[in-house]
Amino acid sequence: MLIRDSRAVDLPAITAIYGHWVRHGLASFELDPPDLAEMTRRREALLAGHYPYLVAEEGGRVLGYAYAGAFRTRPAYRFTVEDSVYVAPDAGRGGVGRALLAALLPRCEAWGARLMVAVIGDSGNAASIALHAALGFTHAGLLPGTGWKHGRWVDTVLMTRALGEGMAAPPPPPPPQGAPRPPARA
Repeated sequence: MLIRDSRAVDLPAITAIYGHWVRHGLASFELDPPDLAEMTRRREALLAGHYPYLVAEEGGRVLGYAYAGAFRTRPAYRFTVEDSVYVAPDAGRGGVGRALLAALLPRCEAWGARLMVAVIGDSGNAASIALHAALGFTHAGLLPGTGWKHGRWVDTVLMTRALGEGMAAPPPPPPPQGAPRPPARA
């Protein structure tokens, strides 16, 4: 299995993977799967912010994808990122999610992030909770009944993991006005 930067050619597979989980899962609180044009727009926005957007590929097939983006848009949150990891439904339990998240962490550290937040849909999502815990995330909270999907109330689980120096030191001084952060390349 190869973990690599995503490419535009990966977007049909990414769109199909995400669409499956929107339709059948509780990890995303979207109700209707976005189309290819919308998924393309979202990826381009993340890449424009120099955030990492990765895919897991095997034999030319995209098995999953992961990316990080802003946790919130207000400036004080700029050193905190939120991760997203999605695996093709027939590729679960094969280490794809773990490989993607493990590769995403150092990319976010290189980018300058100090904290990663996992916002996990459904307190019953044992696989995602275990994946994050295995890679050093700790439970940070539970927001009960934050979404209504598939005929029931769905909780949100919050987990966090320090990146780099975390909160042990202040962040570096801000870059000059309008300068982008360093690219998310390891």
